Amino acid sequence: MDIILKLVAVLPWSDWAALVAFFCAWAGYIWFAHRRALTQPSILASTNRVRREWMLQTTYREVRVIDGVVLQNLSTSPSFFASTTILIIGGLLAVLGTSDKATEIVRDLPFAARTSVLVFDLKIVLLLGIFVYAFFRFTWSMRQYTFGALLIAAAPEATQFLEQGSDGEVRRQAFAKKAGGVVSMAAETFNDGLRAYYLSFAAVAWFFSPLIFMLATAGVVYVLYQREFRSDVLAVLNT
Repeated sequence: MDIILKLVAVLPWSDWAALVAFFCAWAGYIWFAHRRALTQPSILASTNRVRREWMLQTTYREVRVIDGVVLQNLSTSPSFFASTTILIIGGLLAVLGTSDKATEIVRDLPFAARTSVLVFDLKIVLLLGIFVYAFFRFTWSMRQYTFGALLIAAAPEATQFLEQGSDGEVRRQAFAKKAGGVVSMAAETFNDGLRAYYLSFAAVAWFFSPLIFMLATAGVVYVLYQREFRSDVLAVLNT
C-alpha cells in the first residue's frame, strides 16, 4: 500500500488525470472505431472489400507476378516504419541516459512545464512504450503480408477452378475470403502502428503541461476520426 501511495505521489493529480485520459482515449477510440465500422464503413473496412476483390481477381489470372509485386510494395510501408521506430527508440533511450541535460534543455523551451528529473523520465518512458508498441505492430504487419504472399503462391491455377465447375467456384470464393482476410489483417495491424505514431504527438505535448496533453489527445483522436470516417478518400471508395 505504501508503495502505491509513493507511486501516486510522484505525479500531481493533474498529470495523472491527463495520463488516464490519454489511455482511455486511445483504447476508447479503438473500441469506437470497431463498433462504428459495423454501421458506417470506415476507410479500413472499405479498402478491405477492395482487398477481397483483389484476391478474387487473382484467381482468374494465369500469371500472378503483378499480385506479388503489389503485395511486396504494400509490405515496404510497415518495414520502413519499423526501421524508423527502432531509430526513435534508440534516440529516446539515449535521452533517458542523459536526463539531467535534457531536462535543462526542456526547461528553456517556452511554456514548458518545470518538472523534476524523475517526472521527465516518466514522460520519456511513455514515449518509449508507445513506440515499442508501434514497432511490434509494424513487424507483425510485415509477417502477415508474408503470409498473404504464401497464399497467393499456393493458389491453384485459374484453369483448375474452371475444371471443377461449381466446386471450383466455391473454392475460388473461399480462397478470396481467406487471402483477402489475411491481407486485411496486415493492413489493420499497420493501421494500429500508425495510430500509435499519431498519439505520440499528443504524448509530446505532456512536456508542456497536462492541460495541453489532454487537448492534444482530443485533437489527435478528432483527426483520426475525420480520416477514418469523414475523409474524401472514403467517399470516393464508397461511390
